[in-house]
Amino acid sequence: MTAPIIAGAATLAGALRGDVIVPGDDRYDEARRVWNGDIDRRPPLIARCAHADDVATVVRFAAERGLPIAVRGGGHSVAGHALCEDGVVVDLSAMRKVRVEPASSRAGALAHVQGGALWRDVDVRTQAHGLAVTGGIVSHTGVGGLTLGGGLGHLMRHCGLTLDNLVEADLVTADGRRVTVNGSSDPELLWGLRGGGGNFGVVTRFGFRLHRVGPTVLAGMVIHPLEAAHKVLAYYRDLIEEVPDALGTIVNLRLCPPIPAVPAHLHGTPVLAVVVCWSGDVDDGATQLRPLREFGRPILDTIAPMTYVDLQHLVDATVIPGNHYYWRSADFERFTDGVIDTVVEHASRITSPISAMPIYHFGGAVGRVPDAETSFGSRGAGHNVNMFAGWRPDDGDRDRHIAWVRDYSDAMAAHATGKYLNWLSDEGVDGVRASYGHDRWHRLVALKRRVDPSNLFRYNFNIDPARTDHGAA
Repeated sequence: MTAPIIAGAATLAGALRGDVIVPGDDRYDEARRVWNGDIDRRPPLIARCAHADDVATVVRFAAERGLPIAVRGGGHSVAGHALCEDGVVVDLSAMRKVRVEPASSRAGALAHVQGGALWRDVDVRTQAHGLAVTGGIVSHTGVGGLTLGGGLGHLMRHCGLTLDNLVEADLVTADGRRVTVNGSSDPELLWGLRGGGGNFGVVTRFGFRLHRVGPTVLAGMVIHPLEAAHKVLAYYRDLIEEVPDALGTIVNLRLCPPIPAVPAHLHGTPVLAVVVCWSGDVDDGATQLRPLREFGRPILDTIAPMTYVDLQHLVDATVIPGNHYYWRSADFERFTDGVIDTVVEHASRITSPISAMPIYHFGGAVGRVPDAETSFGSRGAGHNVNMFAGWRPDDGDRDRHIAWVRDYSDAMAAHATGKYLNWLSDEGVDGVRASYGHDRWHRLVALKRRVDPSNLFRYNFNIDPARTDHGAA
């Protein structure tokens, strides 16, 4: 199939404002490189789009030839969905503009974000106005993938998930049409975009509701040695029962990374860190955080006023592009003694200094959104743990690192209430269905049959329109 695709490349290139890149082009190896170095695919055609019209032209080119499409936004997908080897890659990396309306008459403050933007692009532009929307905790994460599958971050208890703040989107559909989707034009399609994981087209512009945040937040981490983890997690479980929405926390168990905030003598030691973001009044935050900071005998406390933009860069150095990654996840209700035992046991078996297990606290604004308002499937969870393995390209222990994640995932199954879509890897259709649940899955299948019946957009956490209730095609 590769030869016919390449044969049409010149015709396609002549119709675009952007570029077409094929094997043999000097730019090809760089263009096919994604954040996860474990993904090594050779697309026959990469269309680097410069405008939504380019996207529509490429989609029509692929649809007319029966070619599947992979969509590359920020290129962060651990599962490798940004690339394919039997179709066309729609590369949005040149489309990163962000425009802020500080006082829109339509829906308060809004941000208009192109589909290839990274969270650092959004944070810098919105914070210039003292505004924000929940974004990922790594600044080079792509906006598109994170939004369409969920959107966990430091601000989610205060502002809701990223997808909760998606009020409209410009979409290129499977037949190459450009449409604007909102609650009036097509409420069912907006519902699907808010959690459907890229199954319904290429989003060229996201319209986000913004919130008053920062520019200064009270943030940082309290670090304990791993041997104190049982006591710290039991205390944390009780502490977060009644906390204000302004407090976001992420518990992370790992080998202490070599980042500037951490003294050199702690690098590589097994630790538990409670990462905090207080997005309200700083003095109120100091009072609210005092019990957490005074519990036990922490070996480091870095909590201090900082800009929200700086917080969003805090862990960038621990997730370097080109390293190899594999992950899974599990939703769970609360830190029962059994969950704590499982978490600590697998933290003690961690196989790489790049691996980690961040555990996000839900609730607050996340829990107040009606379950039927979005297609997001983890709404009722208390927490989600991301079982995250990372290793360097020259590390020969790939199988051991992956086995650590899978063993941990199997052990958490007894406590799990679901999975977070964006942190699936290779669980297949069963994993995708588990992230949605029965009723939501069937509603999504019906929507997919309406807007993409040929499954042109299948390089994603796919909702196959041809699948029946029992998963058979």
